[in-house]
Amino acid sequence: MSFVETETASQPECWRRAAELARTDAGALPATGERIAVVGCGTSFYMAQAYAALREGSGQGESDAFAASEFPFGRGYDRVVALTRSGTTTEVLELLGRLRGTTRTVAITADPDTPVMTAADDVVVLDFADERSVVQTRFATTLLTLLRAHLGLHTDDVVRDAETALAEPLPEGLLECTQFTFLGRGWTAGLANEAALKMKEASLSWTESYPAMEYRHGPISIATAGTATWMFGTAPEGLAEQVRATGALWLESGLDPLAELVRVQRLAIARAAARGLDPDSPRHLTRSVVLTES
Repeated sequence: MSFVETETASQPECWRRAAELARTDAGALPATGERIAVVGCGTSFYMAQAYAALREGSGQGESDAFAASEFPFGRGYDRVVALTRSGTTTEVLELLGRLRGTTRTVAITADPDTPVMTAADDVVVLDFADERSVVQTRFATTLLTLLRAHLGLHTDDVVRDAETALAEPLPEGLLECTQFTFLGRGWTAGLANEAALKMKEASLSWTESYPAMEYRHGPISIATAGTATWMFGTAPEGLAEQVRATGALWLESGLDPLAELVRVQRLAIARAAARGLDPDSPRHLTRSVVLTES
């Protein structure tokens, strides 16, 4: 069994621990009413998108999300939240360095023995969700669970949905699809972006992601027999029927959207195995992007 298979299967227990941590020891996280920015790279950027939308959408304060390399230094924030599994990502560390002494920062990481521990003003360590695979699964979903719980938006039902997502077989015909489009609305748009990335990284699949209402403005033209369109959360009215009319496979479930992401992770692993790929070590990728001066 690959590392990523083991790590994917461990998510329900990781989520339980994160929810408990949010109840007992998350004082470093943003307070209600603060104006914040959330930053990350790759998967962490997409988790930042989901968290920012959840926080602002629930009325707990203005919340923006940026790739760490695209942070707008001309804007003022009460706090910047940096997401970094490795604690060594170049763009995140450089950003934290530039913000030192001007804006309060908090980092969420998996590794307590890395430079981010001193680069940020506060740090939350989720070492129990660290991973050996290059491909992120449980760290990303665990940090989002921590943040959802801190916002008061996590329930035990979410964990039960994750257990269902791990136990149920994947939909028939999905493994053979040639192209995948992931859709979301509000906070689930970030999950759709992450789903597309996961499929690319682990299985070299052809994937795209869009806000659900944008899908009809051009991208639906790619839908046909042998492709799949996967919705995170509730679809806009009439969209499922339009996609099915193209001959494409439509996927939408009643599971919590974060649990639905677990199903995509399983699909990525299954497609990697079917293609003879190692999902733990995708081509051209490493656990952390550390840039060196030439």
